[in-house]
Amino acid sequence: MLVHLRRSLVMAVLCLIFLGFAYAFAGTGVSQVLFKSQANGSITSNGSSLIGQNWSQTKCPGHPLGSCVFQGRPDAVGPYAGSLNPVAGGGDNPLQANNIPGKPGTLNSGESGASNLGPRSKTLVSNTQTLVAYWKARGVNPTPDLVTTSGSGYDPDISAADARAQIPMVSKATGLSPSTLKALIARENSGAQLGFLGTSYINVLQLNEALAQLR
Repeated sequence: MLVHLRRSLVMAVLCLIFLGFAYAFAGTGVSQVLFKSQANGSITSNGSSLIGQNWSQTKCPGHPLGSCVFQGRPDAVGPYAGSLNPVAGGGDNPLQANNIPGKPGTLNSGESGASNLGPRSKTLVSNTQTLVAYWKARGVNPTPDLVTTSGSGYDPDISAADARAQIPMVSKATGLSPSTLKALIARENSGAQLGFLGTSYINVLQLNEALAQLR
């Protein structure tokens, strides 16, 4: 019996060493050597390229907020783009940390999730109308993606059509020509993975960082 217990104990210790420590450290080491940026969260000086951010509050001297940058899809569960107050059916905005009322400097963490609003929802219609008005005020003829939400509310990417629709707004606020912005969008457009998985996409953070270099 003691022999079996000793063997079991030795096997448990070996499994702990090799599977609990060695394997984990090896995986971490390989990821840091081959995929350091991805392993560390794809962080840049402006945030992570893996998560959508609220560009609608970017200050643009002499122009409406957010008009000098490209913007992503709206948040699914909180204040929509360009609004500091929730629209119908609003809630916490995961893309923007808000101060908790009565507690200045204390940030209220947001949430993520789909709105679950059906095609006959009056709330969905109201939210969409709010976003359409937001874009129209900035000279943009919005695409469906710019006035509807993704499932998570954290989507960091838009399509090339979404970006091109914003060219009149960005061109007016930055002084860059539409042709220059079209060329920028084309350069930042990533093709489908392996050439056939999904569709092409543009990371909004990387697009705005490239835009900042032009400006």
